[in-house]
Amino acid sequence: MSAAVAENRGAAWPRYLALGTVALLMLYPLLWLVGATFKTNAEIFTEIGFWPERFSFEAYAKGWKTSTEYTFATYFLNSFLITVPRIVVTVISCVLVAYAFARFEFFGRKSLFAVMVGTMMLPLIVLRLPQYLMFREVGMLDSYWPLILPSAFATDTFFVFMLVQFLRGIPRDMEEAAMIDGCNALQMLWHIIVPLLKPAIISVIVFQFIWTMNDFMGPLIYLASVEKYPVSLALKMSIGATEEVAWANVIAISVVALLPSVAVFFMAQRHFIDGAASSGIKG
Repeated sequence: MSAAVAENRGAAWPRYLALGTVALLMLYPLLWLVGATFKTNAEIFTEIGFWPERFSFEAYAKGWKTSTEYTFATYFLNSFLITVPRIVVTVISCVLVAYAFARFEFFGRKSLFAVMVGTMMLPLIVLRLPQYLMFREVGMLDSYWPLILPSAFATDTFFVFMLVQFLRGIPRDMEEAAMIDGCNALQMLWHIIVPLLKPAIISVIVFQFIWTMNDFMGPLIYLASVEKYPVSLALKMSIGATEEVAWANVIAISVVALLPSVAVFFMAQRHFIDGAASSGIKG
């Protein structure tokens, strides 16, 4: 048995070596990004290596202060003021709509679902102008409402589709038993469906968190006040057009801006992978 195990390990090491090499090639740009925060502009544009001549956290301190009267603490808070409510309304609305499509029979269900899936093919820019005009008419410009309200109506159709696919793979035995016990549709949703949907819901949270934190066009269109800017717009302001850019400062804050998304992904990694895989294979 030990000889067979040793033989298997000997046969596996080339695969591990290949995987390690590919992983290093994919991760090296991120490692270089961290190393660049300690470099001067000359080093950044002339050296491909990670290791800087000296280690100093001066770029992080200067980049955090920004060239405005606000620090990046304000911009991070603004990002979370957009992201957290948007995640909440996205989960609620998408779960309700997906539950209706997956579990109820009503007139035009298949046609409506086909139309919904078809909207996923539309480029997002197509919706920008009509949405802007609508929010201008109701006086919501220069606020966070235009960035949050659309998600309250399940407009993120990718999430609805993913949840429907996941629901189709869940047996109805427990729901039928709950119906016999007198549960109504909302009680079944809360006590039975939502716990079973946990991996898919966590996938929705991770995707929405990353996409909203990285969103640039939405805040650029709707927000006019600097004190309301999220991190994505604040990073753009760090790149001045009339003076030499201190790229180490910009890269340092870019690294800091990546940390929340990376932390959320790794905290939810197991559930995220289970949800994404399960929703993709159910028919």
